[in-house]
Amino acid sequence: MTVIWGTNYALVKSAFQELDPQAFNALRLIEASAVMVATNLIVRRFLSRVPDRGSSSTPLRASAEIASIFHTPAPVTRADWIRLAWLGIIGHCLYQYLFVGGLAKTSVANGALLVSSTPVVITLLSWLSGKERVGAWHWAGTMLSLAGIYIVVGRGAHVTAASVRGDAMLIGAVVCWALYTIGARPLMVRHSPVGVTALSMLIGTLVYVPIAAPALGRVAWSAVSVVTWLKLVYSSLFAICIAYTIWYAAVREIGSARTSVYSNLLPIVAMITAYVWLREPIGPAKVVGAAAVLAGVALTRMGQQRLQIPAE
Repeated sequence: MTVIWGTNYALVKSAFQELDPQAFNALRLIEASAVMVATNLIVRRFLSRVPDRGSSSTPLRASAEIASIFHTPAPVTRADWIRLAWLGIIGHCLYQYLFVGGLAKTSVANGALLVSSTPVVITLLSWLSGKERVGAWHWAGTMLSLAGIYIVVGRGAHVTAASVRGDAMLIGAVVCWALYTIGARPLMVRHSPVGVTALSMLIGTLVYVPIAAPALGRVAWSAVSVVTWLKLVYSSLFAICIAYTIWYAAVREIGSARTSVYSNLLPIVAMITAYVWLREPIGPAKVVGAAAVLAGVALTRMGQQRLQIPAE
């Protein structure tokens, strides 16, 4: 999961040389949402054929438990659909628009570090809404992460107007994903996490595609290479579908706290990949800033056992 998400930043950015960022992302979302929804339907059909969930048959019980990551039998109520609708718009449509647009304008290192600060933003928004008490460790982690972001973004070398706009868009994307994470928690009490993701992603994709239609219309399809199409398939199937499933399976097996530790490695993998693949420089400011951001995120997660939904 860490390798998939960490390499996805450089892979996606390199694909922008042949495909408009929003056009690339529209195609990525169409493919990923179709696969996620189809998987949910297939698993639902499988679960309906399991004769007895309480059966003493270990293979059947294990299969049903694994399948429940994708689908749960609880009905989707009207209130659930309303919540899924605004989650899809904020957490998939608006988030993806800002994430891809921002990544196209700034460096992979900046993008990965900004997105890695999501747990800090989730903590702050939870505190502002009165849903979570923020202790001394959380405040220390928040300030340390903000200082790290300032070192990388605010004082980084070769800052341009475009990179500043890109960083601002990525900060907006982080806020969107934090709102999505907080808003999805009530649904995940009754429904499977992958099921909630699949339905909200489908709604977000239906809103996103018309917005990206002008970009899709400008694509010179004959000029798009096979390599770029493979990057698209990798980014949709692996970075969204497979990596999400690994994440949720890991949360169930080892807990959200231990699973979150691995996501702290994402900026490191992303920075190394960008250096090798895109020749993006790694200077002292980025190293110090990355260390501060990751240390701050680790502090905010101390003693926190809640599920954190990942960014793709």
